[in-house]
Amino acid sequence: MQIVIASGKGGTGKTTVSSNLGYVLSQERKVTLADCDVEEPNLGIFFPCDPDIQDVHVIIPAINESQCMHCGACGEFCRFGALTVLKDRILFFPQLCHSCGGCFRVCPHDALEENPTYVGEVQTCQLSDSLRLVTGRLKEGDVRTTAVIRKVREMIGDEPLVLLDSPPGTACPFIETVDDATLCVLVTEPTPFGLHDLSVAINVLKVLDIPSAVVINRSEGCDELIEEYCSSNNLPVLMKIPLDFPLLTAQNNGELISRNDPAWFERFKELGDKILEYAGGVS
Repeated sequence: MQIVIASGKGGTGKTTVSSNLGYVLSQERKVTLADCDVEEPNLGIFFPCDPDIQDVHVIIPAINESQCMHCGACGEFCRFGALTVLKDRILFFPQLCHSCGGCFRVCPHDALEENPTYVGEVQTCQLSDSLRLVTGRLKEGDVRTTAVIRKVREMIGDEPLVLLDSPPGTACPFIETVDDATLCVLVTEPTPFGLHDLSVAINVLKVLDIPSAVVINRSEGCDELIEEYCSSNNLPVLMKIPLDFPLLTAQNNGELISRNDPAWFERFKELGDKILEYAGGVS
C-alpha cells in the first residue's frame, strides 16, 4: 500500500504530516518513509542518521563526430530541444535532455554513444526495526527530478506500507510520485489560495484516477471554504490540525511533536487509522 502525502503548493505542512504519521504508524507496523521532494528533502531533519548512499545516473548522448553525417535525424526527433544539428556540428544541451533514448534509435549512422551522467543520489536509513527512511536528493542545479524520484520508488520495492512525501505542486515530479498510489492525502490551508491549489491537485488526481482525501492544516475554526469544496466533491476531511504555535516551534526545531507529546501522538494515530481504513476501502 502506497500513501502519498502531497500539497498543491509548498509550505502547507505536508512534511509535518508525513514525518509524524510515519513515526506513529511505525509503532505498530513496518513503515517505509520515502522523501520524494528531491529538490528540498526535509524528512531527514526529523530522523537524523548515517545513510547508505546510492548515486543516480541517467543516460545522455555523446556525439561521435567521426561517424556523424549531420543528417539531422536526432534533432528532428528530440521534442525538448536538447539536440540542434547545424551544417558542420551538433549542439547538445544536456540540461534539456530527458534521457528518453529516442535519439539513439533514430540515428542511422550509430554516431551517438551512451554517456552516464550523475543527477543525484538516494539515501537509505534503517531507523528502527519497523521504520525505514528513503530520501532522494537531486544534484544542485540539475532539473531531472523525475529520474531521482523514479530511483526512490525503485528502491522502495514492494514494501507493505509506504508513505511518500511528494514534491509540492502538480507538475511532472508530483505525477511521478503519485503513479500507482493507493491514496493521495492532500494537506491544505483554509484560505482562498489553499482552496485554489487544492482544486488544481484534485483535478489532476481525477484524471489519473487516484483516490484522494484531505487534511486541513493551520485551522482556526473557520474552515467552511475548504469543507464546502470537499463536500461537493465527495472528499473526506480526515483531520484538522489547529494553528498551534508549540507544534510550529517543535517542527522548526527539527522535533517530532508526536514523539514528545502523548496528545499529539494520539491525534496522528487517529489520522493513521482513518487513512488506512479509507485506503483499504478504495484499493
